Amino acid sequence: MSKKPYISPSFSYTPLEETLQIIPKKKQLFIGIPKETSFQENRVPLTPEGVSVLINQGHDIAVEHGAGEGSFYFDNDYSEVGARIVYDKAELYKATTILKSAPISEEEAGLLQVNQVVISPIHMPMLKTGLLEQLISKKIIAIAFESIMDENGSFPIVRSMSEIAGNYAILTAARYLGNTDNGKGVLLGGISGVPPARVLIIGAGIVAEFAARAAFGLGASVKIFDNSIYRLMKLQNNIGRRCFTSVIDPVTLAEELRNADVAIGALKPINGVTPMVVSEQMVSNMKAGSVIIDVSIDRGGCFETSRVTSHERPVYKKYDVIHYCVPNIASGVSRTASRAISNVLMPILQQCADTGGVEEVIQTRNGIRNGVYLYKGCVTNAPIAKKFGFKYTDLDLLFTGQF
Repeated sequence: MSKKPYISPSFSYTPLEETLQIIPKKKQLFIGIPKETSFQENRVPLTPEGVSVLINQGHDIAVEHGAGEGSFYFDNDYSEVGARIVYDKAELYKATTILKSAPISEEEAGLLQVNQVVISPIHMPMLKTGLLEQLISKKIIAIAFESIMDENGSFPIVRSMSEIAGNYAILTAARYLGNTDNGKGVLLGGISGVPPARVLIIGAGIVAEFAARAAFGLGASVKIFDNSIYRLMKLQNNIGRRCFTSVIDPVTLAEELRNADVAIGALKPINGVTPMVVSEQMVSNMKAGSVIIDVSIDRGGCFETSRVTSHERPVYKKYDVIHYCVPNIASGVSRTASRAISNVLMPILQQCADTGGVEEVIQTRNGIRNGVYLYKGCVTNAPIAKKFGFKYTDLDLLFTGQF
């Protein structure tokens, strides 16, 4: 006969806690969108539609009075979706995350708070040592949105702006060929019995591809130059048609420029600087009234006669050739450009909130980390560190050292 188990009077049943999967704690973001006053910037980084999505997820968004007017988004459009309209710029800069569509100015750097996050573009030619020193001293986390990569390793904002620039370059050329803007009165596409205008494109990247698409769509004759056979082949495959392509041979290039009605500079920069492949002599031999659109001007330009112009005064003449050299070309169609930027930044901000904050998403996503050039007092972009003489810190090593 088996014994009954003995249970001590001191014995008690204590339920164990259920073990649950640890889910990252969501974080509410406080986002500030200032009105741009420099670089002739008309774009806004978040449209009212993008703001609406974030507001509905519980985030706090402050928009400076008039911030979206350049893109025909008005204060009422933002306030109707729940954003707060702020009239004091210093008050706006109390937000923990600042979104900008133009680079940080020295005036704005003085308003930034310690450990603030700033997502904006970089304009390397205008970047100054004093500005960087201010940002470093305030331990700003600065992210260049043009350097943010997606899962495919491409740069979504750069691609969108390049598509816009290519299309807009051809439309601008068509405008300045016409009589309305003192052009020589040539229709870009020609008509029956009248040959079309001749468009020469230097470069075979995304800008060139969309410029070629637009030019072909209007009926122009197109010739494309680039030193990469691979890019030339890829461009032809992408546009789905055969066209004149050539490596950049100075003799051939000079001959074709002499006959061109439009020349578009869309070369990719090398080490941050665009190669200058069209000499002043070549430009002087171009036809009077022909048009140069130097899309590469923000990195120095590929025409020797190019100099930076503005949206207020976009063109000048040299050797009777019209030069259009506006660096921020996408700002000329700011509403379209704003929607493109907002489509990229809004999901990134959602990821930041879901992951636990901007710092957490930088650690977990290589694409976002690629855009970080300053992190809490450290310069994490090698070209910037080298150009301005700062110590370079590898961001991956910086995060490794935190654990």
